[in-house]
Amino acid sequence: MSDIVSTEGTLGGEPRLDGRRISVLQVVDMVRNDESPAYVADQLDISLAEVHTALAYYYEHPDEIREIRSRHEKQEQQLESRSVSPPTAER
Repeated sequence: MSDIVSTEGTLGGEPRLDGRRISVLQVVDMVRNDESPAYVADQLDISLAEVHTALAYYYEHPDEIREIRSRHEKQEQQLESRSVSPPTAER
């Protein structure tokens, strides 16, 4: 079973399964989208125990998770404000 680690140079320092590039939020979001833990484990090629480790970390560190989600939202807003829409075709 993997531990949860945070490494500055991997996934922006977000908590992830040790030895993998699978973030806690990736696992949690899949489960919260009505995917069973067993399905998530199969899709990510991790053990069911690793899914539950990620879920436990998520619920044990709510302040950290809120900060990460807030950072993601800010990044999305910045990218959206910089994006350019393609020109519309004239008929």
